[in-house]
Amino acid sequence: MPRFGATWTVTLLLVVVLGGTFLFCEYLIYFPTIFQCSWPVVSHGRGGNDVDGPRGGGGGGGGGDASEPVRAMVLSDTHLLGAVGGHWFDKLRREWQMERAFQTALWLLKPEIVFILGDIFDEGKWSSQKHWEDDVRRFHRMFRHSPDTELVVLVGNHDIGFHYEMDWFKLQRFEKVFNASSTRIVTKKGVNFLLVNSVALHGDGCPICQSVEKELLRLSKDLNCSLQHYPLYRVSDASCTGQDAAPAEERHLLFREKYDVLSKEASQRLLQWFRPRLILSGHTHSGCEVLHENKYVEISVPSFSWRNRNNPSFILASVTSQHHSLSKCFLPEESTVIGVYCSAGACLLLLLLLHCLCLKGLLQCLSLCLLGKHKSL
Repeated sequence: MPRFGATWTVTLLLVVVLGGTFLFCEYLIYFPTIFQCSWPVVSHGRGGNDVDGPRGGGGGGGGGDASEPVRAMVLSDTHLLGAVGGHWFDKLRREWQMERAFQTALWLLKPEIVFILGDIFDEGKWSSQKHWEDDVRRFHRMFRHSPDTELVVLVGNHDIGFHYEMDWFKLQRFEKVFNASSTRIVTKKGVNFLLVNSVALHGDGCPICQSVEKELLRLSKDLNCSLQHYPLYRVSDASCTGQDAAPAEERHLLFREKYDVLSKEASQRLLQWFRPRLILSGHTHSGCEVLHENKYVEISVPSFSWRNRNNPSFILASVTSQHHSLSKCFLPEESTVIGVYCSAGACLLLLLLLHCLCLKGLLQCLSLCLLGKHKSL
């Protein structure tokens, strides 16, 4: 009877430890992490931007601005894996992480509008119609939201192909699903957000490029914020700092125009046409803050997926018609989750070992007792 009771106790402990570890790592861990994030307070004076701390500096011109800020959540490069190159477990793991992070952020932070800066899918550039529809279905399940929150999606090179791969079919397929034209303005509380198809901004006269540039010229005026997938031209990430910047050994690698960043010509045209107060971009999977021409601030938003980095994050932006303030919200690190699982596994092994040793000792004790009785007889 004692042996039977000990076995059940160990089994119960195993179930509790396994269940508790799984519940914490796959669900609960997102709450205390994202709970530390908060919406930045808009400063009405001039100042720089600091997106690494809990508050960002104000941007834009001086003057009063008593309007209620738009609360915008900005993330990038979700890269939902496709049917060709995506292993089922990798797909399950990454998508669950993004779904739980996104849903927890919506519940805790309640943004008014969410922007995803392109590369929604990993294989949109070559996926068949059947696989495309499956990817879209999974996206809508993961990034479901209430009617109070508007979700705005931009196109990236993995969604329709690099510049030399894109065509009207893939572009229109994307635009139809997400109700998003290549170039448009989204207005919220008097704040204008310019959405740009940066894949088509290479200035080589391609039909899609001409269409996008024509629409950009039509919209050309002072805007508050510009959102796009490709960053504006910069030589490298050498000047980027912060815990979500590119690894030190990669920061000095030179960027290729029209592949890693927009060309110099396209970047200059965008700045001349729109003179945006704030530029938000993705594509590099790492965070960076760049000041163009000593007055145009660009923030590169890191990837939202564990597949691309150990510490994904997103931007919280409080924006009015004249000012903005940014803060960065980090998600749980994948290494932390793996460490918790490994620690729990080690504890379970130790528990089983102790149980086996105790059971072995009990059997030896019973054997000795039986042997002693046999000799006395």
